[in-house]
Amino acid sequence: MSREVAVAILGSGTAGLNALGQVKKTGKSYVMINGGEFGTTCARVGCMPSKALIQIAEDFHRRRILNRHAIAGGDALTLDRAAAMKHIRELRDTFVERVTSNSTDKMPEQLLIHGYARFVDSHTLAVNGEIIKAENIIIATGSRPIVPEAWKDFADKVITTDEFFELEDLPESVAVIGLGVIGIEIGQSLSRMGVAVTGIELSDTISGIQDPALQQVAIDVIGKEFPLWFGKPAELRAEGKQLRVTAGEHSVLVDRVIATLGRTPNITDLNLAGIGIDCDERGIPRFNPDTMQVGDTHIYIAGDVNNRCPILHEAGDDGKISGYNAARDTVTAFRRKTPLAITFCDPGIASIGASWDELDPEETAVGEMKMAPVGRALIMAKNKGILRVYANKATGVILGAALMAPRAENLAHLLCWAIENKQTVYDLLRMPFYHPVIEEALQAALYELKDKVDAKPPAGLIELASLASDQ
Repeated sequence: MSREVAVAILGSGTAGLNALGQVKKTGKSYVMINGGEFGTTCARVGCMPSKALIQIAEDFHRRRILNRHAIAGGDALTLDRAAAMKHIRELRDTFVERVTSNSTDKMPEQLLIHGYARFVDSHTLAVNGEIIKAENIIIATGSRPIVPEAWKDFADKVITTDEFFELEDLPESVAVIGLGVIGIEIGQSLSRMGVAVTGIELSDTISGIQDPALQQVAIDVIGKEFPLWFGKPAELRAEGKQLRVTAGEHSVLVDRVIATLGRTPNITDLNLAGIGIDCDERGIPRFNPDTMQVGDTHIYIAGDVNNRCPILHEAGDDGKISGYNAARDTVTAFRRKTPLAITFCDPGIASIGASWDELDPEETAVGEMKMAPVGRALIMAKNKGILRVYANKATGVILGAALMAPRAENLAHLLCWAIENKQTVYDLLRMPFYHPVIEEALQAALYELKDKVDAKPPAGLIELASLASDQ
């Protein structure tokens, strides 16, 4: 069997579905090929079920501060962990069904192939014994969790995020190995749900934080909830029905290990090297992030598989760009959005715009506010963290920010929108800030930042923002 199409899309996740939407608009012929389960990584094993877990954990954790608010009985509250996991799976199934019912479930059978494709040549794919020739091809095959080869001997006790939400109940003790975004979110949630958690990280950072001041605050805050080990690789060995996890001089006996070491692109079996595609040392094709085009070829790569920024909204934009270009005769470059990354721990962590390592310290001013004295945060019993805003020292233009704060997701969006619009510290200080709100922490950081930049308000215009804060 063989057929010819204008566009072949490999993968029906967030990137693939967004690419498909753009191709459909042109009326070009297409086929979508998907290996594995339908439904996006976000809906099935990522963003959405993890937020359900986080919500349950945070709600249960609040019992510990109820007595501060003169609410008695918090110590008597209990959590049915098996029922909680069942609830999370039910929500997960709802999210997946919403994705598939609006996308792949509606696709004609001849346009959706369930199988794993392999390149025969640069225009030809083989899947399930069928040959497909395509003018343009979009690789959106996603990623899978990394598990070291040596750990596969303990497969019954090592869990990745792809398996975590299938647990019918939670173990009594775990080691979370890898303290990136997912490791921190799951580790803190499990600790708050009564699981004995040990966090292990080979580097000296958590949640991908680059700002050194924020890094120390985050480690101090999270480290008060469960132990964190840094700087040594984790080694596993069986000990009875449990696993002994050792990292340097530290050792702990646990029921399960949760491997959150990141994800690797699903690209190995595509035969890209065999068709002469120029790949980097990781085996990922070299591509233009503004066009998603691989070199000057007719092949595009979108979403987690390109390992550029494995975040849902970035994958969606990747898909839109690749689909737009794959369905047209000319390649168009698109301006990408301001970077935005959020860790949904408590307090939340966010990185917005230019990261610390990208900035020139000689040309950058930093405004900072600690959350401890912020009135609204204190009332909420969530006054932990720090907010740091970066600006160009000469112009006052906001370049980036890093924070750990309550309502972090909301603060992060405000800052991201400001950066996207190239606003200055004065532009932001002109905005009204209500009292008392968490956003007053941002206002305080901006006032400090104002005094560190050379830029002044426009000549002849007296601005409230030029006045120092009296509070």
